Amino acid sequence: MKSIVILFSIVLLLVFASGIFAISRFTLSALAEPGTSETYLATKVKHILICSSSRGPMPPVPSDINASIEEGEKLFGTECAACHGLDGHNPTDAGRWMYPRSADLTSTDVQKYSDRELFWIVKNGIRFSGMPAFGNVETDEHIWNLAQFLRTFRSGNGK
Repeated sequence: MKSIVILFSIVLLLVFASGIFAISRFTLSALAEPGTSETYLATKVKHILICSSSRGPMPPVPSDINASIEEGEKLFGTECAACHGLDGHNPTDAGRWMYPRSADLTSTDVQKYSDRELFWIVKNGIRFSGMPAFGNVETDEHIWNLAQFLRTFRSGNGK
């Protein structure tokens, strides 16, 4: 019994020491790119949380998709291009140097979000990411317009 207690104490001490070492290596600096493990875990958690958060009731999608996309393009230029860049692919200095970096809106990671998830992201923002919430400054229709415009980046039609 005494050997089990000693073994358990040693394991607990090693876990504690490993934790202290890991914390001492962690930095809040946004200069360095995040590692692959950090990026993978943060992306997975973000997708899970957005998926579950966007399941509630949604306002209707605008009926005229082409007009919605045109309006979304105008809003994108004034609201989103400051970080994501006009093409949604090449972020500005502001977007490139925030942490996490401004999302590449042409990427499969972004484009695999459903329409309702994109709407939710634009409306609610993403805490601790630099993505602001537009729900208090834009109407639901304008937010849908932005979400519809984001889809044009999927086919390479983004401006």
